Amino acid sequence: MTSSSWKKAALLLIIYQLLQLASSLSSPSTTAHTDTAMLSPTISPKLITISEKVWRKQASAHSQRIRRLLQPGLTPLEHNIDSGKSKRRQQHYVDDWTALDPVNPIYNFLIEYYGLKGAKGPRRLARWAPDPKLLYADDSKNCNEPSSWSSVENEQEVYNAAMKASHGLGGILLENANLDDLGGSLHLRGGVPVPMMMVEEGERKDTEQQLHGVLYNPAVFYNRHLPLHNDHDGNERKHQLLKTIAPFQWYTSILKQTLNSDPILHCYGLHEWAMQYHPEGADPPPSAKYQSSLNLRVSRQVINDTVERKGVRCTHVDALRFFAPAAGPLNHHGASLQRMDQLRLEQKGCVHAHMDLLKIGLKLQGFIDSELMIDILEIALAARKLDVEASPYDATEYGAGIVPIETNEGRKVYRDRQIELMQRAEPVRQRLLDAYDVFMKIAFDETLLLGSDEYVGGGKRTSNDDKNVVVSGVNNTGDGPYVAPERLAKAEPGGLPWRKNLIEKS
Repeated sequence: MTSSSWKKAALLLIIYQLLQLASSLSSPSTTAHTDTAMLSPTISPKLITISEKVWRKQASAHSQRIRRLLQPGLTPLEHNIDSGKSKRRQQHYVDDWTALDPVNPIYNFLIEYYGLKGAKGPRRLARWAPDPKLLYADDSKNCNEPSSWSSVENEQEVYNAAMKASHGLGGILLENANLDDLGGSLHLRGGVPVPMMMVEEGERKDTEQQLHGVLYNPAVFYNRHLPLHNDHDGNERKHQLLKTIAPFQWYTSILKQTLNSDPILHCYGLHEWAMQYHPEGADPPPSAKYQSSLNLRVSRQVINDTVERKGVRCTHVDALRFFAPAAGPLNHHGASLQRMDQLRLEQKGCVHAHMDLLKIGLKLQGFIDSELMIDILEIALAARKLDVEASPYDATEYGAGIVPIETNEGRKVYRDRQIELMQRAEPVRQRLLDAYDVFMKIAFDETLLLGSDEYVGGGKRTSNDDKNVVVSGVNNTGDGPYVAPERLAKAEPGGLPWRKNLIEKS
């Protein structure tokens, strides 16, 4: 190990030990490792191991596929974004990942929309983790690659160490994974080091550096081993868990709504044109800055005429914030929308909804099938390319074509491409919904997921300071019993981000 590797290893161990300490201090019981009553009837504690040869091969293949997808948008190593202080911070990573190009119109959305900044952004996408569905399967032999795993109950030493590290919940153990792998080829989020045991003077102790491997289980990450008692501390913990679960329930609702929607196939990607809309006498569109490195391929008058021809039919509530203020009244779905309108408006024909599959998938990183993440990224990049090609910008120097939606012929091409993309995205969206379902059933107690009144204080708010807990078990926010504040926000052309544009409560 290099000096930097030892420092990283020591830091990871300290973080893991602090998490273990926090868990033990917050638990009403310090003796039980497992409370099987807290697990779903369809999920029992189990330990599955993936051999080092298999998981390293899969992790390497995943990284290579991500690199092929991102390569056209990556900056060269000598680019100024990869130099200086940022580069020095990344020297302990033995790879050649660089940052995405912030002016490449096909790839810069990964930075602007989804926060994949610097070299750590692509590196994050390139990391691998096992599919938690292995833990959910009734019979592990039904897995796609039966040769990639094996039961280790007979290997008592490994089994005991893994069950100790996981508080009796088990998980998927990556054989011989080490601390350098965490944050390198493997996702740091969710990875639990499983130390080897050594005997000193007749007493077994954890070693500091040698590991049996690294274990992944969302139930461990979210401390499902801790019982939910009906006392003050227990209710506070339930309340915090409801906050944690809310974003996952929200994204589940969005995925379901989109899958059940009827597609709208006459929007023609005009949101990009609405960003550049600038009629005489109006203030300059603030969102024109987002692709300021590109030249317009049409005149300002053509942009205005195209937007005004039949108005804008944009169902994507996030896009409205980027409209020029003058374009707001031309949107058939309103010049002011609330975040929860997304549950009503999101539809399967929307190109931006396909791009947002990446945002929803990133929320599960560490606990999602890596093959699914690659498919999501492919869909998102294809959607972005169509988005850019149908825009008023000239992005041909970046390998983009032109879909001239200002003409009848161009609108037909856009619609055909939109339908093709929708058909590609549909099964991927369904798989992502299934992944959310499996993740939540493993990670959280079923009673919390059902949102029963028992777990929000018997029909009363659990805290007078938090007005975001719904007092009944029925709501239409998509969040469950807890409503995240940003759901109660509005979008307006040229407006503030969701968290800074909250609807005032009475």
